[in-house]
Amino acid sequence: MADSPWLTILGLGEDGVDGLSVAACAALDAAELVMGAARHLALLPGLRCEVRQWPVPFAEGLPMLLAARGRRVVLLASGDPFWFGAGSSVTRDLAPAEWIAHPAPSSFALAASRLGWALQDTPCLGLHAAPFTRLRPHLAPRQRLLVLVRDGQAVATLAAWLDGLGFGPSVLHVLEALGGPRERVREVQAGSYALADVAHPVTIGIEVAGEGAVLPATSGRADTWFASDGQLTKRPVRALTLSALAPRPGELLWDLGAGSGSIGIEWLLAHPANRAIAVEADALRAERARGNAAALGVDRLTVLHGRAPDLLPEGEAPDAVFVGGGLSPVLLEALWARLPGGTRLVANAVTLESEALLARWHGKAGGDLMRIELADAVPLGGRHGWKARYPVVQWSVTR
Repeated sequence: MADSPWLTILGLGEDGVDGLSVAACAALDAAELVMGAARHLALLPGLRCEVRQWPVPFAEGLPMLLAARGRRVVLLASGDPFWFGAGSSVTRDLAPAEWIAHPAPSSFALAASRLGWALQDTPCLGLHAAPFTRLRPHLAPRQRLLVLVRDGQAVATLAAWLDGLGFGPSVLHVLEALGGPRERVREVQAGSYALADVAHPVTIGIEVAGEGAVLPATSGRADTWFASDGQLTKRPVRALTLSALAPRPGELLWDLGAGSGSIGIEWLLAHPANRAIAVEADALRAERARGNAAALGVDRLTVLHGRAPDLLPEGEAPDAVFVGGGLSPVLLEALWARLPGGTRLVANAVTLESEALLARWHGKAGGDLMRIELADAVPLGGRHGWKARYPVVQWSVTR
């Protein structure tokens, strides 16, 4: 026992014990305690050991589990516990030698096998407790998505949400209780959804169709994607700014003087593992930035209300910093003193005073200094002429 894991995480399908491997059955036979949600326990009615129902919310069960350390414990989970499941939450505070897992086919694998979709080409999202807006970057005609939702009512809510965005013609494949005796697969359009008896657990296959607005995949999205009072890094300058910030997977950005939050949001859209913390002095703008992030499906934007450098994020050092508002000598001095080597810093300036500040820092610290001058064609009598925008000076440097 001392050399064996005390915890077995067992993936369970709707077919109950019939779908378990020999190793999973052996773990159940040897268990002193089995823990799981009521639905999972109901799939294994013949258990002879102590049984405890996992509480709601999920986090309240973790102390109960850890208190059983040293006993032979089996934790029941759905399908593959490490794909939108409980596995990583449970093992986060355990040593590798303390646990072993026996996964079953995931809901995504079962759904793909029913629909004939290539799983490697299909985005898979778990939206049990997450907003539907996480789907927003994926909504484009001819795209296929697989989505897990909380219950049958959530399917109706999702259909209405898609219809409201202009994707009512999307086909929803509603897949219920896959792999078990209650399995059922039905097809309906989002805009005419009328199912009232969808059973949990449920997976939805979405074939996106319609005339809804499609979020582009590259930086420099149209300004109309962001609610704003005018404090917004405009599309061409935003594209150049994101290019200079050069987001890489898993990196953290500080967006100082965030305004509408567009820079931080596009940073997050660059990769699903990216993170961003925005600092904004105006309370209304800070709230607007939160709303923009939520609407575009990147709820990983943390917005702090305050003014840098009086307020700078605590904890982990950033990989990149953007200064879009509140540029001052004090702020640059504070950042230069605090940021570790290798941090990428990008600052934009519009006023003569801010331009002069960036020119001085370029002379002192190096990097690249670029003047961005843009003009738009506008009516001029019966013809057109160029109307210049305010030029932007951009300084980018690696600390």
